Amino acid sequence: MSNKVVIFSAPSGSGKSTIVGHILSRHPEMEFSVSATSRAPRGAERHGVDYYFYTAEEFRRLIAEDSFVEFEEVYSGSFYGTLKSEVQRIWEKGHVIIFDVDVKGGVSLKKYFGQQAMSVFIQAPSVEVLRQRLVARGTDSAEAIERRVAKAAEEMTYAPQFDHILVNDDLQTAFREAERLVDAFLGTEDTCE
Repeated sequence: MSNKVVIFSAPSGSGKSTIVGHILSRHPEMEFSVSATSRAPRGAERHGVDYYFYTAEEFRRLIAEDSFVEFEEVYSGSFYGTLKSEVQRIWEKGHVIIFDVDVKGGVSLKKYFGQQAMSVFIQAPSVEVLRQRLVARGTDSAEAIERRVAKAAEEMTYAPQFDHILVNDDLQTAFREAERLVDAFLGTEDTCE
């Protein structure tokens, strides 16, 4: 089971992090891959736990040093990426990596890992539901929410590039579908029921 990768991607507000948290609670052999970013921490986020936080300059230096499996400049000067050292850290423990990444990162990771990876696109039922979820979250300004909603509409066009599309209309149903997909990929269907 080692050296497998499960990738969850979605537009912001689709419930991706909630679903990933649920899967992690059911699979002790899986470990969350902490992404690197050049954005500032939000709320109580911590370096090395929620993200590896770097300045844009530090991030560019790491790119030049070929330190990433994949990276994306999501907005101008705003980078996200997966450190090669993070992949090695998790695989050395014999764990399966679970990724919670943006849509372009998910496509890049699937290309990089190929058959070692299963990619899942989580989709909100509609762009309006997505907007409501982002507002309810209360972590972003109105301007940031509108930027995220516009980006989400574009990101939804990437869904066909993923192995599976999971519509998060009802969270409990989405949990069960995510469990089914992960269990099938890891060959643990019979052990998690």
